[in-house]
Amino acid sequence: MPAAAALAACLGVAPAHAQPAGQPTTLPAVQVTGTSETATSPVDGYVATRSATATKTDTPLSETPQAITVIPREQIVDQGAQNVQDTMNYAAGVRPNAYGVDNRADYVRVRGVEPVQYLDSLRQFFSFNNPRTEIYGMERVEVLRGPASMLYGQGSTGGIVNLVSKRPLPEAQREIGVVLGNYNRREIHADLTGPLTEDGQWLYRVVAVARDSDTQVQYAQDDRLMLAPSLTWQPSAATTLTLQASWQKDRAGTTQSFLPWSGTVQHNPNGRIPTRRFASEPGFDAYDTEQFNVGWLFEHKFNDTWTFRQNFRNTVSSVDYKSLYPNVYGDRRGDSFIDPEQTTTDRYFYIEKPRMRTLLADQNLEGKLNWGRTEHTVIVGMDYSRYRETDQTATGLGAPLNLYHPVYGNAPEYELTDSPKQRQTQLGFYAQDQIKFDKNWIFLAGLRRDRAESTTDGQDKETDLATTKRFGLMYAADNGWSPYVSYSESFTPIAGADFYNQRWKPMRGKQWEAGIKYMPTDVAMEFTAAAYDLRESNRQTNDPENPNNQIQAGKTRTRGVELELRGRVTKQVDVIANYIYTDIDPQLEPVPKHMASLWGKYRFAIANQPGFAVGAGVRYLSAFTDGGAPETPSVTLFDAMVSYDNGPWRYALNVNNIADRTYEVVCLDRGDCFYGARRTVMLSGTYRF
Repeated sequence: MPAAAALAACLGVAPAHAQPAGQPTTLPAVQVTGTSETATSPVDGYVATRSATATKTDTPLSETPQAITVIPREQIVDQGAQNVQDTMNYAAGVRPNAYGVDNRADYVRVRGVEPVQYLDSLRQFFSFNNPRTEIYGMERVEVLRGPASMLYGQGSTGGIVNLVSKRPLPEAQREIGVVLGNYNRREIHADLTGPLTEDGQWLYRVVAVARDSDTQVQYAQDDRLMLAPSLTWQPSAATTLTLQASWQKDRAGTTQSFLPWSGTVQHNPNGRIPTRRFASEPGFDAYDTEQFNVGWLFEHKFNDTWTFRQNFRNTVSSVDYKSLYPNVYGDRRGDSFIDPEQTTTDRYFYIEKPRMRTLLADQNLEGKLNWGRTEHTVIVGMDYSRYRETDQTATGLGAPLNLYHPVYGNAPEYELTDSPKQRQTQLGFYAQDQIKFDKNWIFLAGLRRDRAESTTDGQDKETDLATTKRFGLMYAADNGWSPYVSYSESFTPIAGADFYNQRWKPMRGKQWEAGIKYMPTDVAMEFTAAAYDLRESNRQTNDPENPNNQIQAGKTRTRGVELELRGRVTKQVDVIANYIYTDIDPQLEPVPKHMASLWGKYRFAIANQPGFAVGAGVRYLSAFTDGGAPETPSVTLFDAMVSYDNGPWRYALNVNNIADRTYEVVCLDRGDCFYGARRTVMLSGTYRF
């Protein structure tokens, strides 16, 4: 396992030596008590009580008048999530794995819309330029449902997904783990943190991952090297500076085969196309990416009233993407077979080699003030982003392929063409006030002004101006119930142009939401019910004539209801339950109208030996259609987990899609279908020292 050896060499990890007899080993605490929880800290159990994603201030979830789900590290580990979108399998308002097994990105839908992804409250620009964020390096995954442009400037109508990275901790905690799984998955990872000096002024953390793995698609690998060091300096109780860096290199292949309707959701005389079918060319196909991030998180408290914060990140990334896919579009929509036996399809090749640089900074001043009977948490800030991309592409007709009995060895010849350079800058100013009055009433109001400039070589510069706002009213009762109503808007400038160099228009949206939250003070439990009505214009949707392009549709309206329960119902039992109803008019996004999930974990002892746990989950998606495509059938999936904690050791077995169901996650109007993940099995062992 060369990747594992590289990781061990990188960290300089030496084998652990046994303690001499009679000398007990003292292990550091690995859980944080509820009283010490902050908006970015580790969480004990499945229920977080605080977050900064919805307000940019450390705010109790029970005082936040908008639906938000916090997925803590314990849930991520228990459910064996392999990537970011897997963490949202049991999250309200979310449709994860929207395009099935895909090595290129985390495709999820929040309230029927693709969310904008953030890392530590700074945007991650999406295109085929960015490696998928490694989930082992994250402390939390937070899903804010509904528009968030007033604070972030760039957020879809559906919401945002904010990833909270692991940060240096004051107590020494170290772990090394190994994962073995089907599809020849072999992984080693490490997470080391603690103080560098006795006075605690300097803290460190190093997170690293090395993985060698195949996938359920033949010839498509999923290999990764990741290293993320961070360093915190605390010269006083008032000042904290955390320096962050990360490097990630992926060597992957195309798991998306863009298979025709015929042979997947529709009948083909040769039967179903195998889920392992590779429609590209071995030795030619690649999705290789590399990314380097460097930045910081800074906070200084001037006094008990005023606090200044700045988050900064600079990113450089590159990709080498080469693939072939069936020609299921246009005249061959849904049935690409060119022979009487209906086995062989024409293919197109697509090659892209982009390079991207982004610079992001968000700075704000927070004040806590008391005026008469009111308590104010005021925040004023400015954020700036700069995005630059150069690209080379090639596309054309490739050699045909028999999808039932493939014979490979026909890689295309091609010549790369330089694409127009793309640049985008955005500058935003925002102000927000969280007002608490008469003990239980909470009113939130915010306003933002944005200026975004987009430039594509050969075209005139385009400037967009926008003002977005949000309001919220909540009554936080003493018994834990908190009804609320809120209004929010979104403005999302889109860098660059479509496949035909037509410049994108900004997406805009607005939403009304009403709901109720229940978070009792004596039990680790959270219940949220929300109903919403959101409107959006200029949404990007798939081009029915070109799989490498998107088009912007007109206006759409989405209405829905979300129910979420998570918590510790007894000392031994944790539960997560969700129900989601989504109605989109017109149906521009292929999303099930009904989704539901249930996960439970039970801790127990055997022969007076504690540390055992079992978990089980069920996920349901109703049938749905995309335009004139055949119906994507409903599906019910089952997951399970068994684990054992014994002092410094933890062993776990995770199985997802236990029944090994073969199913389509979506069949698109343009003519292609995508398979969902087959059964995945992972056996893991972790040593903490």
